Parts: sequence; structure tokens; C-alpha cells
Amino acid sequence: MRARRCAMTLTVAYHGGTRHDITSGRHRVVTDQPVEDGGQDAGMSPVELFVGSLASCVGYFVGRYCDRHQISTKGLRVEAEWTMAEQPHRVGQITLAIHVPHRITAEQSERLLKVAHGCTVHQSLAVPAGVAIELNPHHHGEKPS
Repeated sequence: MRARRCAMTLTVAYHGGTRHDITSGRHRVVTDQPVEDGGQDAGMSPVELFVGSLASCVGYFVGRYCDRHQISTKGLRVEAEWTMAEQPHRVGQITLAIHVPHRITAEQSERLLKVAHGCTVHQSLAVPAGVAIELNPHHHGEKPS
């Protein structure tokens, strides 16, 4: 089976200080830094969005499983806790707690955890994506204006 290779794009625009807006299609997310880090706290930090992306992806996959197996999703939530690490500076550990406020069997619990580990963002961390960072990729040999 061949992997899908459709390029998806989004744009991050600088808005002064430490604020950036992420735009994808018709959606926009504001990122900023906390006041104590020189920002205005106008939005989540990029690290919070990173951890939130993982938690929301897990929540989505678990919610779909629950829907397919007639398990109520009322009150379903995922809480995330993380710690930072150094050399290099990064998120070092993320712990997710999936709260299903209804009784489920041991078999359903095992299956939900398997489904959670299969979410796209988790898989992208487990099998790291290649990351290419380019400077002015469409202006080869030109001086920036």
C-alpha cells in the first residue's frame, strides 16, 4: 500500500512582538507567548498548541471509537501534562489522561488505549516526520527585500 502524498499547507504570519497567526483554509489560530516571556498572552504558545494537537487528536480518535461502539461521549475529555527537557530544548515528556466518565469493560479500555496510540499526531511523533526548513525558497539568488 502506497502512502498518500498530497501536500497540505498552512501559513504563519508574524503580527509583532511574539504573536503569530496560523491560517489554514478558513481557520485561524493565534499564538503568542505568556507575559512573563515577553508576550501579550493573546493565544496559546506554540508548545501548548503542539501538546493540544496531540491531545485533541487522541480525543477525536477515542470519540470516534466510542460513537461506533455506542459508548456515550458525554463528558469525554483528555487532559495533558508535559515537562520540558534540555540539550536540545524541547518537550521531553507528555502524559495524556483520557477520561471516559462511563463504565467500560476491560476489553473496551484496552481497545480505547490502542485506538488512542493510533492517532495521526501520536504516530507522527512515534515515527518522526522529516522536517525541512528553507529560507526564502522561491527567491533563489535574490536579495531579500
